[in-house]
Amino acid sequence: MSGQMNSGRRNTTAARDLEEAISRVDSENLGQEMMDLMARLFPICRSLTGDGVRETLNILSDTLPLKIDQVPTGYQAFDWNVPREWNIRDAYVKDSSGERIIDFRKSNLHILNYSVPFSGTLTREELLPHLHAKPELPEAIPYMTSYYADRWGFCLSQNQLDTLPEGPFEVLVDSTLEDGQLTFAEAILPGSSRQEILFSTDVCHPSMAHNELSGPILTAFLHRLISPFEHRYTYRFVFLPETIGSLVFLTQNGDHLRQNLQAGYTVTCVGDAGPYTYKRSRQGTTAADQIAEHCLRYLGSSADVVIKNFDPSTGSDERQYCSPGFDLPVGSLMRTMYGEYPEYHTSLDNLDFVSAEGMAGTLKAYLRMVQLHELNQTYINKSPYGEPQLGKRGLYPTLGAQAESPDAVTNIMYLLSYSDGSKSVVDIADLANRPAWTFTSEVQSLVDSGLLDPVAG
Repeated sequence: MSGQMNSGRRNTTAARDLEEAISRVDSENLGQEMMDLMARLFPICRSLTGDGVRETLNILSDTLPLKIDQVPTGYQAFDWNVPREWNIRDAYVKDSSGERIIDFRKSNLHILNYSVPFSGTLTREELLPHLHAKPELPEAIPYMTSYYADRWGFCLSQNQLDTLPEGPFEVLVDSTLEDGQLTFAEAILPGSSRQEILFSTDVCHPSMAHNELSGPILTAFLHRLISPFEHRYTYRFVFLPETIGSLVFLTQNGDHLRQNLQAGYTVTCVGDAGPYTYKRSRQGTTAADQIAEHCLRYLGSSADVVIKNFDPSTGSDERQYCSPGFDLPVGSLMRTMYGEYPEYHTSLDNLDFVSAEGMAGTLKAYLRMVQLHELNQTYINKSPYGEPQLGKRGLYPTLGAQAESPDAVTNIMYLLSYSDGSKSVVDIADLANRPAWTFTSEVQSLVDSGLLDPVAG
């Protein structure tokens, strides 16, 4: 009995502590701090493998204690194999006067990511098949890759392509593609339970802000804010290259996650001030989905929230976590979703596209979800025959300033009425049409008075 009561107290203590963490986001101007870190990481040329990933993880290690790991080229991850490691020092196209008209040093998006080495002098006709633009967004440099086929190329704006001179052109791609390592990292915050909450984010895109850097930066700050507090769940934060990285991670941790994962989220596209978007897990009704959708119901108007069903044809690493063999409870909370803004995968997804306000708002949304995962226990009413006499326990009408409010009394009545061992705190909050985090004090008081006991497990 006392162990169950202590479990209930731990849950509400964690929820109160996380309320404090949420308040720190604005009071400490963490949105601007995240933007400062983004500006530091933005120039780095990242890819599936290579020095850019390692440099990025080393910088992120200043914010959270990352355990960095590697697997070699050829490592088999289910139906995939880790490709050769790619690094690049320089790349350019020079016109006949020797001027760099396409210059990797000005934007790392100018190079087709994973380009093989090349050096030569080409005519205009010979060069054109190696140039890639985006006609529908003529001022933008597109982001393009060739991870699993050997080719070289350059990306440039359609405006620049339209004014390309006649040539000849001196072309250099000073890259290496050779056996090496795929690098990834994780940080784990142990809880009182072996059950885990996973936050997975990608570190493989070059200079783009919303669709990429916002994810790892927010994830790092989420760890910082959770780490000082005791918590029920074990929290795992994973930083890896998209698709192949999550597949490698699943070869090493998939069985463990199948047994212990309570909920997980892929963290991407979290930096702008667009509508909150939640992509459900493959199952669609997991704890991850319930908590995320409950939070979003109270974090914005219906016009500010988009709920999407799982879609295997597009997305991020939730496609691997939710693949049929694993079918893990992993969704994705975003702002404006990848593919649904014109600047996606272009040079216009830059530091001006994201904002301190957008980053801070999404960080608070993730903290709310953590808070509710901690709070969302199922309880049973220990005095279920009629309403218990609350006055003699100091619960009605003089529980204190908060408990004397009508909202507190309503929360108590809902908790007592529906705590029959079948409904969680979030289930009950849904019935009451109010955010579950407002029930924290009343859950604590009812547990302390012996009227509620958490259901074991």
